[in-house]
Amino acid sequence: MSLHSLLLALPGSYSGPVQLQSGPYGVVGTGEGTLAALLAEPLIAASLSTSGTQFVLSSPDSAPLALEYTALAEAAGAQVRRVATGGDAEHIDTLIPAGVTAAYHGAQYLAYASGHADEAQEADRLLATLAQSCAGEETESNPARELAWRLHGRTPLLLADEGAEGLVLAWQHLLARTGKSYSVPVLGDPLPVLSGMFEAQHEQGDGKVGLLLGDLSPRLDLGREIMESRVDEVIHLPFPDHNTDSDYAPGLALWYLGAWTALYLAEIGGQSPEDSPVLRRAQAELSGESAEE
Repeated sequence: MSLHSLLLALPGSYSGPVQLQSGPYGVVGTGEGTLAALLAEPLIAASLSTSGTQFVLSSPDSAPLALEYTALAEAAGAQVRRVATGGDAEHIDTLIPAGVTAAYHGAQYLAYASGHADEAQEADRLLATLAQSCAGEETESNPARELAWRLHGRTPLLLADEGAEGLVLAWQHLLARTGKSYSVPVLGDPLPVLSGMFEAQHEQGDGKVGLLLGDLSPRLDLGREIMESRVDEVIHLPFPDHNTDSDYAPGLALWYLGAWTALYLAEIGGQSPEDSPVLRRAQAELSGESAEE
């Protein structure tokens, strides 16, 4: 299945366990499980738990580290639920699809398992709404195609408010892995970085675009004002309207918009949005598989 078809079918496609696990909860992600853990942070803090349930998300290329986290959590007294995109069956409790969409399936598993079924269902509603517009062929009515054209040939500076910085890393991942494009994550306090990063070489602001993800705090809004005098354009992608208290569902929707945008960015650049041979070989080597396999 092509990535376009995969993204179009993604809303509501989670088919894993929906049983509630015992709290309190902790989550760590390695390999392809990293982004799912980051996107679920509005629901579960990234931590090692000493009781309740410890979720460990991973992929075959990061299996040794996942085993270490599992052993630490079990020794501390937590029940471990191991979620992975592949590997030895004896070390997996729940199998999720590998690749770019692992972030969606892993995050939705965490939402259901931690008692946030409403947030998981709201996320699917928001994704389904986006799918209707992002799959269209016309640029003017397709927010992902329009954004891809605005980013084409430029270097995005990615920012988000405190607590939503997982979106920054998720978008950097998508723009590189799928869009075959370079972007710069700006993490932590944005004001010292944005106020000084182009002072010695003003021309380096050319060809740059600020991309603000999610809500704007007063601090991030001030950073936006600083950027407007230093880069070509500043684009704010707010959270979509949602019916839940947490930012989980709108955050997953912004990740989904990023996946579509990266797909079209690769298309505009004449590149395949599929994983590069270099990535596949590196993952295979770390998984203990041969390059031929």
